[in-house]
Amino acid sequence: MSNRLLGLVLLVGVSLSGVCQAQAPVPAGAAAAPPAAPRYVPEDHRPPLFFREDFTNEPEETPVTLASLTNKDLLIASYGPGKDLVAKSHHASPKDDPSYIWLGSCTQVCGFTLRHRAAYVDLTGLAKVRWRTKQTGFHQLRLLLKLADGTLLVSDRYEGASNDWRESEISFSDVKWRKLDAKVMNDGAWVDGPDLTKVDEIGWTDLQPGSGHGTGGAVGSSRIDWVEVYGLAVKR
Repeated sequence: MSNRLLGLVLLVGVSLSGVCQAQAPVPAGAAAAPPAAPRYVPEDHRPPLFFREDFTNEPEETPVTLASLTNKDLLIASYGPGKDLVAKSHHASPKDDPSYIWLGSCTQVCGFTLRHRAAYVDLTGLAKVRWRTKQTGFHQLRLLLKLADGTLLVSDRYEGASNDWRESEISFSDVKWRKLDAKVMNDGAWVDGPDLTKVDEIGWTDLQPGSGHGTGGAVGSSRIDWVEVYGLAVKR
């Protein structure tokens, strides 16, 4: 038999063997392989807006109350020895000066939070905060969370000083957290993997006493024009 004929016979044999294997029936009682699970893509599951707060236009350095909020689904809380001095401000000049929460009135360290009346918020996955802020001096605005069990956390991420108002966002998955002592507003030990599936309150602190108006190192403050929180609502 020539080499060409032998090769043709072998090729036909291999082909027939493959056809027989492909058409072989599934043995009785054998289960078909389940379909592969679809790949989870985090970007296809971005959480919705949980709340936004813009704050009302009140006179300069007005104490913060529920009347300071535009979103009536929210409540307020404050922490630290300077908690009773958190102020709401709005000035006639500059002309585009917004209404904002001002920590400069806290002569001792303070923190401020917002709480939804009907829901906790799940801040896992791609949850984030967006806000418009302005810090002067060496003040650094940090996120402040209160968990459902009462634990207070402060973020390593912060918004630093700027000459003008600045819009920015922080993804909660990028943040590392320390415990916070609400009485003195001292940051404590690092907290590895805190449970952010049921967050009770969301806010901010700069961990420094307010030092009034100005831009010098020993003078300055933190300001928050508006804030948006993106996360999944969890019924209380």
